[in-house]
Amino acid sequence: MIEQSIKILKANLEEVEKLRDISIQTFTETFTEHNTESNMQLYLNENLNIEKLTCEINNPNSQFYFVSITNQVIGYLKINTGPSQTELVNNTSLEIERIYVIKEFHGKHIGNLLLEKAIKIAKDLSLEYIWLGVWEKNERAVSFYKKHGFVEFDKHLFKLGNDEQTDLMMKLKL
Repeated sequence: MIEQSIKILKANLEEVEKLRDISIQTFTETFTEHNTESNMQLYLNENLNIEKLTCEINNPNSQFYFVSITNQVIGYLKINTGPSQTELVNNTSLEIERIYVIKEFHGKHIGNLLLEKAIKIAKDLSLEYIWLGVWEKNERAVSFYKKHGFVEFDKHLFKLGNDEQTDLMMKLKL
């Protein structure tokens, strides 16, 4: 059974290259089809480089978790609390900044496991809600979050390269 070999472990600084690799792979798989190559390259170079990821992984208010099957990393979760949240800086909430899974593992409930991990962390911290931003054109992700009880409450701009895109802001009350 696949669930028995799945592990979710906190990423550490020594794994920053592994984080960069899985970040680039999953982001590219998810968004290349709907964006220009130049905007994708610009985003990847600016946001998923070793220096930026090192800063993020060293931030005490951000955490990364790898999900792996038999020691192969197949996705990850990034959460932010307190001042590290990107929009709503609130001490009663947790932001899910990223949940990404390698395309070959879509539909195998890996995203559910990462979401459950974020919910458990938020509950352990006695937080009131979880929020996130999701690209309005990423119908698969929007549907996933709605299915898990997230509701839209606002919108914000997300810059992918030179393209300004609209993210739906969604939250889940705990």
